[in-house]
Amino acid sequence: MITLKRKLLKSLLCLLLLTGTKLSAEVKLPAFFSDHMVLQRDMSVPIWGTAKDGEKITVSFQDQNVSTTASNGRWMVRLNPLKAGGPFELKVIGENTVTVGDVLVGEVWICSGQSNMGRGLGPQAGQKVIVNWEQEVASANYPQIRHFAVKYNPSDKPMADVAGQWVICSPQTAAKFTAVGYYFGRDLHRKLGVPIGLMHTSLGGSPVEAWTRHEPLTQLFPDIVASHEKAVANYPAAMEKFKADEPKLLADWEKATLDAKAAGKPQPHKPEPPKDPAKSETRNSSLYNGMVAPLIPYAMRGVIWYQGEANAGRAKQYQKLFSSMIGDWRSQWNEGTFPFLFVQVAPYKEMNAEIREAQFLTWQSIPQTAMVVITDHGDANDVHPAEKEPVGDRLALAARAIAYKENIEYSGPVFEKLTVNGSQAVLSFSHLAGGLLAKDGPLKGFQIAGADGHFVPADATIEGDTVVVTNKDVPAPVSVTYGWTNVPDINLFNKEGLPASPFRSNPPPVR
Repeated sequence: MITLKRKLLKSLLCLLLLTGTKLSAEVKLPAFFSDHMVLQRDMSVPIWGTAKDGEKITVSFQDQNVSTTASNGRWMVRLNPLKAGGPFELKVIGENTVTVGDVLVGEVWICSGQSNMGRGLGPQAGQKVIVNWEQEVASANYPQIRHFAVKYNPSDKPMADVAGQWVICSPQTAAKFTAVGYYFGRDLHRKLGVPIGLMHTSLGGSPVEAWTRHEPLTQLFPDIVASHEKAVANYPAAMEKFKADEPKLLADWEKATLDAKAAGKPQPHKPEPPKDPAKSETRNSSLYNGMVAPLIPYAMRGVIWYQGEANAGRAKQYQKLFSSMIGDWRSQWNEGTFPFLFVQVAPYKEMNAEIREAQFLTWQSIPQTAMVVITDHGDANDVHPAEKEPVGDRLALAARAIAYKENIEYSGPVFEKLTVNGSQAVLSFSHLAGGLLAKDGPLKGFQIAGADGHFVPADATIEGDTVVVTNKDVPAPVSVTYGWTNVPDINLFNKEGLPASPFRSNPPPVR
């Protein structure tokens, strides 16, 4: 009897081992290689996944059959450049077969940044509704636009996969698309007439260093890394101090709450323990590791980016950080200098002019980038402007010019140089697009200073392709600023209807 039990247990163990071996040998694909996906046209397309070591893998798509052998549990093949179209079927054949249906080929864009990119087209708790969202969702019948939302997943190490699924754009689904990405994709689809894939990976309140790979952060910004490490080391002591102080803090809070109620004033926030920086959702490199690294090297045309608010307090540092991140993403994707199109921070009472300048200087110094200016669509009292359609429209203009080489204007006037002519400061611009324009009245938002650096409001007029700036109390001008405030009231445009970026004529050198 005992012998029979041992034989049965041995047989069961063998069956479990064999079953486990079979499961581990299964060919698997990352989540984004799935039904309804969009593959990038006109370039080599990598397809990858996992399988048993030594397992032969064949990828079949249209008339292509490409084979490889899995090594260290992984495999990758590259399809030759594809033409736009679909739907098609993709098959991956190993010891098992994975079939992916309703595959389109067209243009793929990464949509990333913080909350203004993450903001969905439909209503969202605690935020103003997007202007015209109901009409837009009702008409969002674009089955060739597909949206893949990367699920939130910060990580201390680069991940190999993400959670998410491709969703077909329709009146039933569009409300959950990134609003900026939706309008961008809609305009491109209408213009190009090809499928559009939007891979959306963003998180509200995230600084650029959370989206930057660990190695460049360590090499180029050791102070940022050291600051985080110090905060992690000091956390236990901070927590102990809070615990010791908590009874008094709560007693003070309860008294303040009663006083506020009696006075009809807002109640104070209840004391909370310090947050563990090692578990912060926006800690260094965590969003790159969990929400960007797994996407690489998915073939795509470029990136649209809406971020900067979380770094506004460190504007000078941001320019170097942002530039470094762009360069490193390009290096990791290994697709060359792909287009990187970004939105300048909108006017808001707590958003300084220096962060806009940092973005402007990044655009001017990094090739194949474009900056969308939205000074005419901000909200002084809300960091999340409700007008998202103009943002997507202008990003699409930039894509058409930068990525698709259309001979169109995509930017408002860009300050180039200041020339002093007696008491006049004469400003020259590029991106004139038929000429300069003062929208809705005389030019406003200019200030002028002499050698003392004291800026005063100035008169400004358009003369040909220049703006002439004067003030009778500044007989020898040295510097000019335009829109140099948190909420600029400005109206310099070109005749294509695109606004000029705020600027100062003599920015400090980048260190």
